[in-house]
Amino acid sequence: MTTAKKTPASTPQASITPQDETPEGTKGLKPVISVIGTGYLGATHAAAMAEMGFDTIGVDIDPSKIEALEAGRVPFFEPGLPELIVKHVGTGRLRFTSDLADAVATADVHFICVGTPQRRGSHAANLSYVEAATKAVAESLSHDGIIVGKSTVPVGTAARLRKLVADSKPEGIETQVVWNPEFLREAHAVDDTLRPDRIVFGGTDAKSEAVLREIYAAPIATGTPVISCDLATAELVKVSANAFLATKISFINAISELCEVAGADVRVLADALGYDDRIGRKFLNAGLGFGGGCLPKDIRALMSRANELGASRVVGLMQEVDEINMQQRQRVIDQAIDACGGSVLNRKLAILGAAFKPDTDDVRDSPALNVAAALHLRGAQVLVVDPEASQTAQRSFPTLSFADSLDEAVTDADVVLLLTEWPVFVNADPTHLAELAANPVVLDARNALDSEVWSSAGWEVRPLGGRTVARQRRVLEGAALPA
Repeated sequence: MTTAKKTPASTPQASITPQDETPEGTKGLKPVISVIGTGYLGATHAAAMAEMGFDTIGVDIDPSKIEALEAGRVPFFEPGLPELIVKHVGTGRLRFTSDLADAVATADVHFICVGTPQRRGSHAANLSYVEAATKAVAESLSHDGIIVGKSTVPVGTAARLRKLVADSKPEGIETQVVWNPEFLREAHAVDDTLRPDRIVFGGTDAKSEAVLREIYAAPIATGTPVISCDLATAELVKVSANAFLATKISFINAISELCEVAGADVRVLADALGYDDRIGRKFLNAGLGFGGGCLPKDIRALMSRANELGASRVVGLMQEVDEINMQQRQRVIDQAIDACGGSVLNRKLAILGAAFKPDTDDVRDSPALNVAAALHLRGAQVLVVDPEASQTAQRSFPTLSFADSLDEAVTDADVVLLLTEWPVFVNADPTHLAELAANPVVLDARNALDSEVWSSAGWEVRPLGGRTVARQRRVLEGAALPA
């Protein structure tokens, strides 16, 4: 049975309990925590566990990554995380190691935080890392403990891992596999871990749930709801949430195409929809679409697992969501070609953005880089600029050229494409940039610019799913819409 336990709505939100205080429910000897995998999820979770007051050991097979993390160098951009790691490496509450056996022998609760990338040549998730990590922990157990899965996995995985652990652990050792899915947003991961909007426990008994409630005592004390459920439900929560968000994005992007041909403004439409509390305004921003390391792979993994289980309607829905999202990239490519008079051959295009969204250097399945690469293949002189993701982008797309500054990218550009809505781009001075561009045309593929302000500065602004200023004036003057 699934239960949700909440504190009253009037409970004030508080910051995480200071480290010289012991949160209610954590008095006495605290469990030591190991975090297996120190990628995006694992490094963040380990630092947050230390911040919550627990001695924590981050484990990774890559010694160079361990050395970097011990020095406070995070191999990706996530606001606030380097500072938190430095803080607790300094306090001694957080350490990193490549010795899994030592970490497991020291710890009582073991969080599995390794990646589940899309399997090569398939939509299915690659579970080899999760299986290997879980088996290694089970084999290394020297005393009773709890194995807690946080990685996003297809439904049914945890049940199989329970059998794997039962077959692998030393005789006489008691352990349990439970699931505690993560709900991190890149660029907000630290806050999402310290102050989550919900906590899900899957497959726990009274003892293991009590331990997890002790670990999460600080956010629970501030009113974070706890949902206790079976393993399958816990596995499905994260991927279902991502599937719903992806569906919402693809819905508004499908409507944005209708807005373009009908002369409507998708931004105003989305604002109007957002006032309906059954819908809400978040994730109703029409534009280039979603990317990154979670939504695309998760909806494809859900599609694959649903197909295996015979849930055909889920397969069809997710396939349409994925196709609409990918078609948005082609819409932007087509707009760029149109803005260049039918061909981008030898035309200079300034690409503003490489990361899949602002405040991260993550370029996995980045719509911006996908569009940039496609235009480059059509013969355009593409120059990409991004305040954080240029280095990671260069490693993935070595044939693209990168600028060191916004001014450099825009200088002599025939068309400017806003593909990632970094504040440095959105808040740039359009008058200054117009003086640099060869042809002041901007494709606002994120609907983030103030069209009136940019138009007044001399730019032709082409939003995705919205009206150009010229078209807006024609509509206001009563011009006929397309039949």
